[in-house]
Amino acid sequence: MVPVLLLLLVGAALPMLLGVLNSITSIPSGGTIKAINVGVYNDTGCTTPLTSIPWGVLEPGTSQNKTIYVKNTGNYTLTLSLNTTNWSPANAKNYMGLTWNYAGQVLSAGQSIQLKLLLMVYANITGVTSFTFDIVIKGTG
Repeated sequence: MVPVLLLLLVGAALPMLLGVLNSITSIPSGGTIKAINVGVYNDTGCTTPLTSIPWGVLEPGTSQNKTIYVKNTGNYTLTLSLNTTNWSPANAKNYMGLTWNYAGQVLSAGQSIQLKLLLMVYANITGVTSFTFDIVIKGTG
């Protein structure tokens, strides 16, 4: 009887858990921002979803920053991670880097944080005249 009850409890909770773990939002930005378990916004009130990041024209050895607001849209506390994928051309990732000023703060459910993304173009860049890449911001709890 206990294994059947446990199976029923897990089976009832599984769709809700999967819904939280598989929430992905894609936003174009000379690539895509994929926000997993979080929302990414243009404004402090987190009412205007981020729809693009206009990096502008970048010269070798320069950088450009963008202020974003990341909100925990789930029901659990989260920490964030940042990754880049799908660089085009593929060698652009050797000449550019994306960082942020996130310092590991825990975000409670519904809490938001202001962050700065910094895109750097290394001085030794060659053979890249335009680029796209995906930014992945993931909330893990």
